Parts: sequence; C-alpha cells; structure tokens
Amino acid sequence: MAAGYLEILRTRHAARLLAGTLTGRLPNATAAIAVVLFVRAEGGSYSLAGALTAVYGLATAAGQPLLGRAVDLYGQPRVMLPASVASALGMAVLAYSGIEPVAVAYAAMVVAGFCTPPLEGGLRALWPSVLTRQDQVHTAYAMDAIAQEVMFTVGPLLVTLGIALWSPATALVVINALGVLGALSVVLSEPSRAWRSAPREAHWLGALRSTGLLALLGAFFFVGLALGAIIVAASAYADDHGRDAIYGWLMAANGLGALLGGLVYGARQWAGAPEKRLISLVALLAVGYLPLMLVPGVVPMAGLAVVSGLFLAPCIACAFIVVDRHAPRGTVTEAFSWLVTAFGVGTALGTAVAGPAVELGGSAASFAVAGGGGAAALLVLLATRRVLAAPGRTESVMGVDQNDPTRAAEPGFS
Repeated sequence: MAAGYLEILRTRHAARLLAGTLTGRLPNATAAIAVVLFVRAEGGSYSLAGALTAVYGLATAAGQPLLGRAVDLYGQPRVMLPASVASALGMAVLAYSGIEPVAVAYAAMVVAGFCTPPLEGGLRALWPSVLTRQDQVHTAYAMDAIAQEVMFTVGPLLVTLGIALWSPATALVVINALGVLGALSVVLSEPSRAWRSAPREAHWLGALRSTGLLALLGAFFFVGLALGAIIVAASAYADDHGRDAIYGWLMAANGLGALLGGLVYGARQWAGAPEKRLISLVALLAVGYLPLMLVPGVVPMAGLAVVSGLFLAPCIACAFIVVDRHAPRGTVTEAFSWLVTAFGVGTALGTAVAGPAVELGGSAASFAVAGGGGAAALLVLLATRRVLAAPGRTESVMGVDQNDPTRAAEPGFS
C-alpha cells in the first residue's frame, strides 16, 4: 500500500492537488477548535462557544451541497476561489469584532461557514481525471482519508501554537489566509481548470434522490455529532486540569489515532461489499468512544483519545466508496458535499448539545453525548442495511460496473 501511495504522489498534479486541498480545508478543519478557544479567551461561556460553532457548522452544511452542485454545473475555479475568500473574510470579521455585539459574531459565522469551498468533494471528483486506473482512484481515496487525519492531528497543534505565538484572533486570521492560498493552488492547476462533471439528469433533488446515499448521510450525521461533542468535552476537560494546551494535545491524539487506523486499514486488501464493512467499522468506532466517559488523568486520557480515533479514518475511507456506488450520475461533487454536510450538521448539533451538558454534568456528560452519537450511527446503518446493499448507480467514477462479481478486490476497498 505504501508503494501505491508513492505511485500516486509521483503522478503529475497529484501531490499539488492533495497538498492544496488539505491546506485549503485547514480553516474548516480547525474552525470548531479555534472558535471555542477564541470565545473562551474573549470571556464567553461554553454555551456561546458551542452555539457559534454550531451556527458555523449549520451554515457550512447548507453551503456545501449548493456550492458542490454549482461546481458540477460551472466548474471548480469559478466557485472554489471566491467562496474561499468570502469564508476567510467572515472569520476575519469575527477575529476583529470579538463576541460583542453578538449579532455580528453570528453573522460572521454564517458567512464563514456557508462560503466554505467544497474542496473535499472537489478533490475526489478530480482523482479520476488525474489517475489512470480505478484501483489507483480507490487507493487515492484511502490516502485522502489518511492525509485528512494528518491535518486533524496537526491542525489543533497549529491553532494552539498560533495562540501561544500571537493571540486567538491572529491565529484565526492566519489559518484562514492559509486556506485561501490552498484553494488558489488547487483552482490554478490544470486538472481543476479542465475538469467538467459528467452529464446529469435534471432533478431538483440532485444526489439526494438516491435512498442509499440518504441512509449513509443519516449515519454520518451521528458520527459528526459524536465528534462535535468530543471537541467541547475536551476543552472542558482541559479547563478542569488547568492547562489550555491539554485541549490541543487531546484533539491531536484523537487525530493520531485516526491516522494510525487509516494506515492499518489501507495496508491490506478487502473483499466483500463496502456497505457491510462500513457497519463493522462504525460499530468499532462507537465502542471506542465509550471509555472517554471515565475521564481519567491526562496521560491515560490521551491514550483513550488515540483509541477513540482509531476507526474514524477507516470509516471515512469506506464511506467514500459507498458514496461513489450510490451517487446518481453527474452528481459526484454534490454527493461528496452532502456527506460533508451531514457530518457538519451532526458536529454542529454535537457542539450545541455538549456545551449545556458540560455545564450540567461536567466533561464526563459531554463525552457521554459522543458515545450516544456513535451508537446512533450504528443503529441507522443496521436499520437501513437492505437499502445500502443495493447501490442505485452501477457506473463508478471510472466507468466500471461496481456490482460486477468478476472484479477483483482492490487495495483497501472492494
């Protein structure tokens, strides 16, 4: 699998697209952490921090599928770069105006979230035009999930480093400026400028007319809820132990666990339907969240944070293939953006619920919200397993029948 990753990275444009996309997504990946720390530094409550983060998440959730559909219709450069600049300006307004007046802070969160460019779905739409074989595209999905966890590992540390060097406000501005540069690198590349979506059937529901995709979105809503609760709970845990830096380290440990899980998952070939495998992975993810409620000392808590993240990247990598199998033709960017939306709405609700949970029952209660989210995700997949077992679209992004029983197992996916 390592050789497969190197082969992809040596392909023309691949490294630039991956690096640019990850940098461009850095503001969104760190927004919840950066906003929580910013609000707390300004003297705001956990409830306000959770509410602002929730508004950002909901706005992102509303904007992603609309921007994703716009990308499918009009191409990447005409949508991605203006959206990235507008999102960064929204965060800059929050950084310089603070949390008073609160209406301005909420408005800034709406703009920053809604205009978040759909770089994540855009990259997955670009892989087939950059790579020559379907097995490479699937390996690229796995590499994308692993690289994403590197970003989620490094991102919290960059936020805490920026706060230590400058201030929470400056850290917000710098991270969003980096995001604009990342988006610029992507949209100026030849594959991004040349990419066009496949012909699509005109339908107001777009990608959402796939029942299998709807089932997957329901499950990842609750996965997002679990992660959103962890974000707030980790901050409360750090406050309980008197050191803000603990927050960044706990979130980095969670990301490290996901990175390790992704590396192990991608190191072997998998046979069988990815929908069935996804159920098993989400079950393991849910179990990993439960020990966090013990809230032990800092060192064992960091270990539990690593364990809780182990199955996140495998779940995401497997979900990419499930999305591809169920998305209607010509809706690839929109379909991937809906996955981001479902995850974002769940994260927003998780942060909104976790804030009051902390104030009522401490960090343990907030970690309990995460455990409940993981369990609910599993229940959704179990309840809809028959729908998921019948992909609504047999043509993959590379034009190969995903249901053909003669296809060999591919690296990391089937």
